[in-house]
Amino acid sequence: MYPFRDGSFAVRNGWYVAAFAADLTDMPMQRTIVGLPIALYRKADGTAVAVGGRCPHRNFPLGKSCVRGDEIVCGYHGIAFGPDGQCTDIPSQDFVPRSYRIPTYPLVEHGMWLWIWPGDPDKADPALLPDLQLIGHDEEGMHPGALFSFEVQGRYQLLNDNLLDLTHLAFLHGTSIGTLENARTPEELTQDPGIFRSRRYIKGGPPTPALRDRRGIERLVDQVVGMDFYLPGFHAGIGDHFYAEDDPERPGELIQRNRVFHAVTPATQTSCYYFFGMSSHEPGGVEAVREALHPVLLEDIFATEEIEKMIALAGGSPTELMIKSDTGAVMARRMLQAMMDAEAKESVGA
Repeated sequence: MYPFRDGSFAVRNGWYVAAFAADLTDMPMQRTIVGLPIALYRKADGTAVAVGGRCPHRNFPLGKSCVRGDEIVCGYHGIAFGPDGQCTDIPSQDFVPRSYRIPTYPLVEHGMWLWIWPGDPDKADPALLPDLQLIGHDEEGMHPGALFSFEVQGRYQLLNDNLLDLTHLAFLHGTSIGTLENARTPEELTQDPGIFRSRRYIKGGPPTPALRDRRGIERLVDQVVGMDFYLPGFHAGIGDHFYAEDDPERPGELIQRNRVFHAVTPATQTSCYYFFGMSSHEPGGVEAVREALHPVLLEDIFATEEIEKMIALAGGSPTELMIKSDTGAVMARRMLQAMMDAEAKESVGA
């Protein structure tokens, strides 16, 4: 499936964000993750649980049902399942077959997120989750906060591609967080197992419109702009602004330091979830930019959904005339394809 090979949709053996941790209560939440129906809820002791979201009786969504103690109870006919997936009660009969059960999925609360592993549970290693200090979530002096959750009517890789080519900041976000230097400045790319990194070091460029509006900055600034892509669907971004090194009054002085977190989780073949949070070096800095950032993210969603419509018009296999700035997206696509190929090979050999 575009932009991957036929038969490839999404990595299953990987950690995806299922929800912001603060959003999950004992009221169940329904998700579709890599095509799988999932129900999320918290047990009486607060532990987060992920189970199959389809009642095996008549296919009612368990995530739109209710929780009783530690059990999730189907809202259609009252059939109950424990957090281990085993059916515990069928009100219309006095026995419960041992075979009557639903799937369960590893779910880890890590940072501001709940992470789910939809593939082989034996491979679900929490050590593969992003290091919270390295991404700036738990870094000393930084103040993290969850901001927005979206359901996007576009395939997940379109949002990944968006975050892997930040030249679009100069145009899609040119009235807010971007300048032409985002497109003109050379990009530095590095690759490690499971992580793909990009950086632009902008020297002596104009301030972004957002920086002028919020802080009154009119002088030239230096910026560090980039993303660390933790495959298969989490991007930790850098947005540091300094007075230019040759500024006559405040050379090299920090203006603002932000870390942005974009979690992209495939739902169906043509839809995904998008979770956005950030950390700021200022107490209250995250909430201070909430109103300004919301329309910026809606621009990314608009682009994603409009491209999805174009893909449909092209019969699902559009042509692409690649340019230099696509290098990062292409390299990351190849990394994801390799992960899917390895899963397919293991499946055939099983």
